[in-house]
Amino acid sequence: MDNVSIIVDDLAGAIAFFTALGLKLEGQMPVEGRWVDRVLGLEGVKVENAMMRTPDGHGGVELSKFDRPAAISPEPKNAPVNTLGIRRIMFAVDDIDDMVARLQKAGAELVGEVAQYEDKYRLCYMRGPEGILVALAEQLF
Repeated sequence: MDNVSIIVDDLAGAIAFFTALGLKLEGQMPVEGRWVDRVLGLEGVKVENAMMRTPDGHGGVELSKFDRPAAISPEPKNAPVNTLGIRRIMFAVDDIDDMVARLQKAGAELVGEVAQYEDKYRLCYMRGPEGILVALAEQLF
């Protein structure tokens, strides 16, 4: 897998959130033209894209803010974790408590609590800007 696409209204806020998570901004650029209209199956597309990469460079999150056509919301912004469709992205972290604190300083909210699964992992869900859900997993062994 190369990347996951997330459509946002607040591009700067989303970039700040994923930066706090440890991703690096690889590049940011506007995209428009007939070729993008054809790929997306929409007309008159104008979108600002920002590519974020994981520290190891193997995974990415593509953040997109649509100027045209306007983005639509097919579900509540803060849909619960059992809503159909892609719900969250999970990130492995070295220190879950530190990461939770960093993300909270960046405006994210803890969903539920940090919980331990056997003697293997500590896990939690965080809700960031635009209702984005990420899961954090700290391996214990």
